[in-house]
Amino acid sequence: MVEAHHQVSSVAQVIQLAVAPVFLLAGVGALLAVLTNRLGRVIDRFHVLDKALPTGSTEKESAGDLATKISLSRRAKLIHWAIILCTVCDLLVCLVVVALFVGAELRIDLSSTIAVLFVAAMASLIAGLACFLREIALATSFIENLHASRTTNREKS
Repeated sequence: MVEAHHQVSSVAQVIQLAVAPVFLLAGVGALLAVLTNRLGRVIDRFHVLDKALPTGSTEKESAGDLATKISLSRRAKLIHWAIILCTVCDLLVCLVVVALFVGAELRIDLSSTIAVLFVAAMASLIAGLACFLREIALATSFIENLHASRTTNREKS
């Protein structure tokens, strides 16, 4: 009876330890939803530009469309890497939770393994967030440059 109580208590402690990583999984999952939505919008915009390219467009319009496509391509690559890195983070956090339970069940010390997995997860998340931040900066700078070029063109007219 005491052994069963100890086992339940041990599992309860592991569940308590696993709660924080599970919240991290939820947060990164929400970030992945945002990233996939942004990637979808970039891809949709690229397809619209690709189909809407008129055959009789001027060289300046063609150059503008090409610049937009290049910017969209760069953004898509950054979002793609952010998605990969955030997914790796989630996988590593899942391994942390598994290691917590395996270590408790088999009564082996996996603390070093758990620490390495968690640090790797955080490094992956940091890199993914850096890619996301760079993508946002690229999108914003493209809009600012577009606005500046339109303002310059109006002043010339």
